[in-house]
Amino acid sequence: MPKVALYNMQGQQIGEVELSDSVFGVEVKPEVMHQVVVNYLANQRVGTASTKTRGEVRGGGRKPWRQKGTGRARHGSIRSPLWRKGGIVFGPKPRSYKYTLPKKLKRLALKSALSAKVRDNEIIVVDKLTMDVPKTKEMVKVLTNLNANTKSLIVLESPDINVVKSARNIPGVTTTTANTLNVYDILNHEKLIMTMDAVKRVEEVYA
Repeated sequence: MPKVALYNMQGQQIGEVELSDSVFGVEVKPEVMHQVVVNYLANQRVGTASTKTRGEVRGGGRKPWRQKGTGRARHGSIRSPLWRKGGIVFGPKPRSYKYTLPKKLKRLALKSALSAKVRDNEIIVVDKLTMDVPKTKEMVKVLTNLNANTKSLIVLESPDINVVKSARNIPGVTTTTANTLNVYDILNHEKLIMTMDAVKRVEEVYA
């Protein structure tokens, strides 16, 4: 079982935590994580890009000049795709980019991402993370104590409005819960800060 240090909010090591092998100690599979990240980003796309075909562009109802005798090429409409300001051929239309992946694949990718953080010593486990009132300065102090001044993902067992408000104005810092944890967020942050309750919850859900 992988072991990591357990810290308090003052940055002091107060013990060690044994993490589940089935969640934090699996073989890291980059190709699986890549598939899931591509899927996640595709599902975030709005898909509202739209261009007009020759039938949707305004104007062009009259033949611009007669068919023969002018010496110019024959044309039937000034909204032909050949013309400036004409219609677009095979341009984008509103569509959904969403597609699904097997649940087992997504679960394996999440375990791989968590295991990669443990392998690279980029996971920080704290006994608890609470705030009496929303205070950005206090959260900055906690992150400094934990040596997590880079991009950090804070994972809580359940939403804590004071912690969320304290962290949301700090550049590069994101908060989430154990139930909504995803591969993209894990890989997109350098440090993964998890409370003990969040670790237990993740192990319960994904073991």
